[in-house]
Amino acid sequence: MKGRVLIVAGSDSGGGAGIQADIKAVTALGGYAMTAVTAITVQDTLGVHGVHPIPIDVVEAQARVVLADLGADAIKTGMLATVEAVDAVARLLDREAAGIPAVIDPVMVAKGGAALLEDAAVSAVRERLVPRAALLTPNAPEAEALTGLIVDSLDAQRRAGEALLALGARAVLMKGGHVPGETVVDLLMTPDGETTFEGPRIDTRSTHGTGCTLASACAAGIAQGLPVDQAVA
Repeated sequence: MKGRVLIVAGSDSGGGAGIQADIKAVTALGGYAMTAVTAITVQDTLGVHGVHPIPIDVVEAQARVVLADLGADAIKTGMLATVEAVDAVARLLDREAAGIPAVIDPVMVAKGGAALLEDAAVSAVRERLVPRAALLTPNAPEAEALTGLIVDSLDAQRRAGEALLALGARAVLMKGGHVPGETVVDLLMTPDGETTFEGPRIDTRSTHGTGCTLASACAAGIAQGLPVDQAVA
């Protein structure tokens, strides 16, 4: 059975983002979703009201038993919250999940502004997860935090993407939702070249969970054997 995606991320009680969004996206695209829950959040459409991390040994145990029994064709990471969780995922990708492509969504801040990643964990993501990413899916603020570069234009997206490729990611999807303009451009960059995905900006407040959904959709495609550019498309 192809299409098995192990999701390592936080739970969103409101169902719009986090593992709930991940499971819906993978399922809608014909994949099979499994989870290792990193945190329970208290969340609704108005915001994040609390974050309660799961003990790291429990996070690791969830992933280990799933991989040993069911296996996976792709790993997708979302909210990791702490340095310890980032380190646990890096160990997982080196050991039990060695050779399985990882889609890394470097979740740092909720749309409403709540921090979902400790400051110290940003450097851990940069050093330990970016080099292990088959696909990295940062929005502009996340790319700025990882590279130290301002991301406010397509050229700036390209520069940040090049910096993230230089850090070891095998492909980077530089998302353009935070970049000003009537047209939103997502830029997929690999060492072989780039592909742009463009669309008119939609005037809506219903953006909660869009990053989780997109990264999980990409992971579902990769898990089903699609090349990264087709999975992103």
